[in-house]
Amino acid sequence: MADHIGERIQKFRLEQELSLSELASKAEVAKSYLSNVERNIQSNPSIQFIEKVACALNVTIPMLLYGERPADQHLDPEWSLLVEEAMNSGISKQEFKSFLEFQKWKMKQSNDGKPE
Repeated sequence: MADHIGERIQKFRLEQELSLSELASKAEVAKSYLSNVERNIQSNPSIQFIEKVACALNVTIPMLLYGERPADQHLDPEWSLLVEEAMNSGISKQEFKSFLEFQKWKMKQSNDGKPE
Protein backbone atom coordinates (compact mmCIF):
# COMPACT_ATOMS: atom_id res chain seq x y z
CA MET A 1 0.00 0.00 0.00
CA ALA A 2 1.23 3.51 -0.81
CA ASP A 3 2.56 5.45 2.15
CA HIS A 4 1.37 8.94 1.23
CA ILE A 5 -1.35 10.54 -0.85
CA GLY A 6 1.03 11.42 -3.66
CA GLU A 7 1.98 7.78 -4.16
CA ARG A 8 -1.70 6.81 -4.24
CA ILE A 9 -2.48 9.54 -6.79
CA GLN A 10 0.41 8.37 -8.94
CA LYS A 11 -0.69 4.72 -8.62
CA PHE A 12 -4.24 5.52 -9.80
CA ARG A 13 -2.92 7.83 -12.55
CA LEU A 14 -0.59 5.15 -13.91
CA GLU A 15 -3.29 2.45 -13.68
CA GLN A 16 -5.41 4.66 -15.95
CA GLU A 17 -2.43 5.31 -18.23
CA LEU A 18 -2.66 9.08 -17.74
CA SER A 19 0.36 11.33 -18.00
CA LEU A 20 1.00 13.95 -15.35
CA SER A 21 -0.09 16.62 -17.86
CA GLU A 22 -3.29 14.75 -18.74
CA LEU A 23 -4.33 14.35 -15.11
CA ALA A 24 -3.47 17.97 -14.29
CA SER A 25 -5.58 19.15 -17.22
CA LYS A 26 -8.47 16.81 -16.42
CA ALA A 27 -8.46 17.84 -12.74
CA GLU A 28 -7.86 21.52 -13.57
CA VAL A 29 -4.85 21.75 -11.23
CA ALA A 30 -1.31 22.96 -11.85
CA LYS A 31 0.95 20.27 -13.28
CA SER A 32 3.87 21.45 -11.12
CA TYR A 33 1.76 21.25 -7.95
CA LEU A 34 0.47 17.79 -8.88
CA SER A 35 4.05 16.68 -9.50
CA ASN A 36 5.10 18.05 -6.11
CA VAL A 37 2.26 16.16 -4.40
CA GLU A 38 3.15 12.91 -6.18
CA ARG A 39 6.82 13.29 -5.12
CA ASN A 40 5.78 14.17 -1.54
CA ILE A 41 7.40 17.59 -1.78
CA GLN A 42 3.94 18.98 -1.01
CA SER A 43 2.55 16.51 1.51
CA ASN A 44 -0.58 18.33 2.71
CA PRO A 45 -2.76 19.21 -0.30
CA SER A 46 -6.05 21.03 0.22
CA ILE A 47 -9.37 19.21 0.24
CA GLN A 48 -10.29 21.11 -2.94
CA PHE A 49 -7.22 19.68 -4.68
CA ILE A 50 -8.02 16.18 -3.41
CA GLU A 51 -11.65 16.47 -4.59
CA LYS A 52 -10.59 17.59 -8.07
CA VAL A 53 -8.04 14.82 -8.44
CA ALA A 54 -10.37 12.14 -7.06
CA CYS A 55 -13.08 13.23 -9.49
CA ALA A 56 -10.65 13.25 -12.43
CA LEU A 57 -9.44 9.76 -11.51
CA ASN A 58 -12.97 8.47 -10.84
CA VAL A 59 -12.02 7.34 -7.34
CA THR A 60 -13.40 8.29 -3.96
CA ILE A 61 -11.72 10.73 -1.61
CA PRO A 62 -11.22 7.94 0.99
CA MET A 63 -9.45 5.89 -1.68
CA LEU A 64 -6.97 8.75 -2.17
CA LEU A 65 -6.62 9.46 1.54
CA TYR A 66 -6.44 5.90 2.84
CA GLY A 67 -5.56 3.83 -0.19
CA GLU A 68 -8.34 1.31 -0.34
CA ARG A 69 -12.04 1.08 -0.82
CA PRO A 70 -13.81 0.36 2.49
CA ALA A 71 -14.74 -3.32 2.75
CA ASP A 72 -18.45 -2.57 3.07
CA GLN A 73 -18.55 -0.38 -0.04
CA HIS A 74 -19.44 -2.61 -2.98
CA LEU A 75 -21.35 -1.47 -6.03
CA ASP A 76 -23.24 -3.96 -8.14
CA PRO A 77 -21.43 -4.29 -11.51
CA GLU A 78 -24.57 -3.30 -13.44
CA TRP A 79 -24.86 -0.11 -11.36
CA SER A 80 -21.20 0.62 -12.05
CA LEU A 81 -21.84 0.36 -15.78
CA LEU A 82 -24.91 2.60 -15.53
CA VAL A 83 -22.99 5.23 -13.58
CA GLU A 84 -20.12 5.06 -16.05
CA GLU A 85 -22.55 5.43 -18.96
CA ALA A 86 -24.17 8.45 -17.28
CA MET A 87 -20.76 10.03 -16.71
CA ASN A 88 -19.71 9.39 -20.31
CA SER A 89 -22.94 10.92 -21.60
CA GLY A 90 -22.05 14.19 -19.90
CA ILE A 91 -24.47 14.12 -16.98
CA SER A 92 -23.06 16.21 -14.15
CA LYS A 93 -23.16 15.14 -10.52
CA GLN A 94 -25.60 17.96 -9.82
CA GLU A 95 -27.93 16.83 -12.62
CA PHE A 96 -27.82 13.28 -11.27
CA LYS A 97 -28.55 14.50 -7.74
CA SER A 98 -31.48 16.55 -9.08
CA PHE A 99 -32.83 13.46 -10.84
CA LEU A 100 -32.62 11.46 -7.60
CA GLU A 101 -34.43 14.21 -5.69
CA PHE A 102 -37.15 14.23 -8.36
CA GLN A 103 -37.50 10.43 -8.08
CA LYS A 104 -37.84 10.69 -4.29
CA TRP A 105 -40.47 13.42 -4.69
CA LYS A 106 -42.34 11.34 -7.28
CA MET A 107 -42.37 8.29 -4.99
CA LYS A 108 -43.62 10.41 -2.10
CA GLN A 109 -46.42 11.80 -4.30
CA SER A 110 -47.51 8.32 -5.36
CA ASN A 111 -47.55 7.15 -1.72
CA ASP A 112 -49.57 10.15 -0.44
CA GLY A 113 -53.18 9.28 0.24
CA LYS A 114 -52.56 5.55 0.29
CA PRO A 115 -53.13 3.72 3.55
CA GLU A 116 -50.01 2.15 5.02
